This record gives sequence, C-alpha cells and structure tokens, in this order.
Amino acid sequence: MTIFRAAARRVSAVGLALTACLTALPTATAAASDRDDGVARSGAGLGRYYHQRLDWRSCVLGPDDAPGSALEKAGARCADVTVPLDYSDPGGRTLTVAISRLRATDTRHRVGPLIINPGGPGSSGLDLPPLIRAAMKDTGPRYDIIGMDPRFVGRSTPLDCGWPIGLSLFSSGVGRAGFDRQVVLQKSLADRCRATNASVLPHVTTRNTARDMDVVRGALGERKISYLGYSYGTYLGTVYSQMFPGRYDRMVLDGALAPRRYNPRLMKGLERENDRALADWAAWAARRDSAYGLGRTRDEVLTTVEHVIDAAARRPLTIGTAPEVFRLDDTQVPFVVFIGIADDTDEARAVLGEQVSVLAEAAKGHPTRLSPQFAAMLRSTLGGEGSQTGSAQSAILCGDASAPHDPESYWRDIERSRAAHPVIGPIANNIGPCAFWDRPREKPTQVRHDASALIVAATGDPRTPYTGSVALRGLLPSSRLVTLQGANRHTLYGTYGNACVDDQVNRYLATGRLPAADLTCVKQGG
Repeated sequence: MTIFRAAARRVSAVGLALTACLTALPTATAAASDRDDGVARSGAGLGRYYHQRLDWRSCVLGPDDAPGSALEKAGARCADVTVPLDYSDPGGRTLTVAISRLRATDTRHRVGPLIINPGGPGSSGLDLPPLIRAAMKDTGPRYDIIGMDPRFVGRSTPLDCGWPIGLSLFSSGVGRAGFDRQVVLQKSLADRCRATNASVLPHVTTRNTARDMDVVRGALGERKISYLGYSYGTYLGTVYSQMFPGRYDRMVLDGALAPRRYNPRLMKGLERENDRALADWAAWAARRDSAYGLGRTRDEVLTTVEHVIDAAARRPLTIGTAPEVFRLDDTQVPFVVFIGIADDTDEARAVLGEQVSVLAEAAKGHPTRLSPQFAAMLRSTLGGEGSQTGSAQSAILCGDASAPHDPESYWRDIERSRAAHPVIGPIANNIGPCAFWDRPREKPTQVRHDASALIVAATGDPRTPYTGSVALRGLLPSSRLVTLQGANRHTLYGTYGNACVDDQVNRYLATGRLPAADLTCVKQGG
C-alpha cells in the first residue's frame, strides 16, 4: 500500500530500448533472464514490442484534465506502449501501457531514463515526473523522467469490475455480524471481477508489469533504466531486478516490502506498528484537545476512537449534509483511522483529527459538515467512483499470490488479535476478495540474484514495516540502507521533507555510487 499520491499532492500544492549494439540480438536472447527465473513466459515474437516506434503527443485529454495540463506545463509528452496481454502468446491480444516523459535538459550529463512507480498496487504514476524532478533538484535535468501507469491502471488499458466501492480494505467490525457482512461483500467483489474480466485476470500480475517495464525500456531505445519505487513499487523493482538482471542502472526502493512476506494479506502481522502510530497520533491530538475535543490524554483519545466504532456498530453514523451524506458502520470507521495514521506530519495528523472529530460528533447524534478532502476520500473509497482503482489493486494482489480460502481462518485470526489490538486487529486480519479468487498461474518471484539498490526506510513505517527493508537489505548484499529514525511515516523521498534522506538519494542518483555503508538519518524536529 502507499499514501505517496496524497503526499505528492501536498508537496505540489507527490525490455529497455536497445542501443545499436543490442538491437540485432534475437528476441529469445532478450528474454533469457526471464527464463532464468524458472518460468518461460517470454519467448519468440516479442521483437515488434521491443522495437516499436512511440508516438509522443500532448498529455492533455480534455479541458478538465488537470494532471495532463500539469504535465503539459512542465514540458512532458505522453505515449502508449503496446504490450502483449499474455507474454507466452505474443501474437495474441494486446494492451496499451500509458507513459509520460519529461526529457533531460542537461543532455551533456544525461544519465538515462528513470521510471517511477508510486505503489498501491494499482496507483497511477503518469503524472509524477514534474514532482520527482523537483525532488531531484540539480540532478533532475540529467534524467528522462518516465511516469508509467502499469497495465490496467489509470490511462493504460483499464480494468474495472464495476464495484460499488473503491477499495476492499475494511475492518471486520466489532463482532461476528460485521465479519459475516464482510464475507458476503468480499465474495461479491471477486464474483464481479470474474464475471466482467475473467479473460484478463490471470495476466494482472507484478511479473507481467515487470515485463512491460522491459518493453518500455526497449521502446525507449535504452540499454538500461533507472528506477524509483515507493511501497509496493519496491516489490516491483525487486522483481524486475530478478527477472532482468543487468538491465537496470540506479535503483531506489523507498518503504520496502520483504519479498518473502509479499501476499494479499499485507497488513497481517503489522498490528504493533500501526498501534504505535495510532497511539502517537492520539498523544498529538490530546495536546490539542481544545481543537478536536477527543480527550486530554492519549488513553482518552484512544477510548474515544473505540467508542465511536462501538456506536457505529449499534447504528451507522450519518455524516455530511445533503446532497453528500455518508453512513459509516463499524467496518468502515476503522478504515478512516487506519488511512490517517501512515503520516506523522502535523498537517496529516490535523486532517485525521478533524475527521475523527466529525465521527465523534455523529456518534453523539449531532449534525456534521465534511471538509472537501474528507468527502472526496469517502466518495472514492466507499462509493463506486474508485472502482477502477480498487479493481486493479485487488487483481494484482490476488494474481500474484494465493490467500486462504476458508473464511473461518480469517475469523480465528481476528479473534486472536482483537484483545491486544481492538482497532487495528480486525482490519489487519480481515478477509478480502482474494479469498474467493482463482489461484495464480505463476509462482511468486524468488530473490536469487544480488542487486545494487538504495533502500530507504523509516523505523516507524506502519505500512511496510522497517523489518521488511532490513530483510530486503539482507537479500541484496550489494544494496545499502538509509534509515530514518523516529518517524511513523510510509515513504520518504521527496515527500516527507527530510533533508538527510533526500540528499542521500540525490547523491546516489547523481553519481551512481552507493554509500560505503548503511546510514542513519534523524527525524527533523523530533
């Protein structure tokens, strides 16, 4: 998961093209690394994809296209890259992968292309090049910065299961009744995807996205790409390094996932990290009781949160005013809290404080008004507006690895975690649509090759825990780890404002040289 998108908005307001000496290589050679990983998914017939000619054009799709207009203003151009749906059948159905490019202006010192993935999975990266160039400071003009919407995401060939909600991540609620409703909901989401997109679901995978990245490399005419991945994007980068060793130059992995624990239940086992982030936010809110009215101590604020969830279990909370009125039950209220604790900046904590205050007032039966930000978040997650995002995210997770299919196994995990983690346990262990998905066609990628990468991590990251970055560092001996002490923050580079972290990443991107040893930075102001 990632909140890079929201962070980037706050900052702003967050088969490589072959050179002449390699273009003559037969396509079977270009796919050799893929076969080395154990599954021959790339074979003869891919040459037309690797050597395609891209049609660069305006990124603006219409008068209301704000992301496209921002790209246009920055000087970026966009193109569609054609890729096969199934790499074992390159003569079959094709897809388009949307990319944007902000070309290097310091051509004398040009490094090459830098592909960005903001995580999710299922998040769009198309509009990120101007933000990343700004974060890179003096190094930015030396790169062609490439935004990419992975297959079935954003402006790429879409996948939309027609969900009535945007995301499938909810709590099981305070009792069995809420969990039983979740089982029905999550099964219905999987059934909708199977009914509307059965022919493509087996091909919505990280390994195929990595293959698409290599086709992008080829279509750009480059021997190697550099890569910047956040959150889930670190897993994608790791997979690319294993499937296509030797085809990447500089790689930054921010908020890393441990490949061995990557599966559809990414939040299971992270109760402690999220409880710590929740408690730290509660202490922050307690010091501002006059503004939020949630309690004067950390424990009082935490008690208020639990009382709000209990009230929502008795009767859904009605928040907002006509025409935008939302009703949140005990499976949905914890989601609001969960989303809000992945960023420990004062700005983000204030947003969560305001949202919980609204929920607390609704729990008392008082009328409430929603900020535009809160209303937009609820529309995209609790309504069908975010169906495409949620569909793609679940399809990737379910297509990459299997989840337990027995609902009772989830219920047992929930009950075991509930006493110690009353807010986080029922959401971290809840059932999801992958419980009702068909089994993946490929096995998850195994890390068998060393890779040179700069890994960035915060010790209090509640989404991709610090232990995951440490584990990835151990799997990749040539990598280096930059640790930010004392931050409960998911993803850092260019979005958090820590000069030490940003300087280390920019130094690496500028020189291509990793630090001689792992480094530690300290959270500024605390």
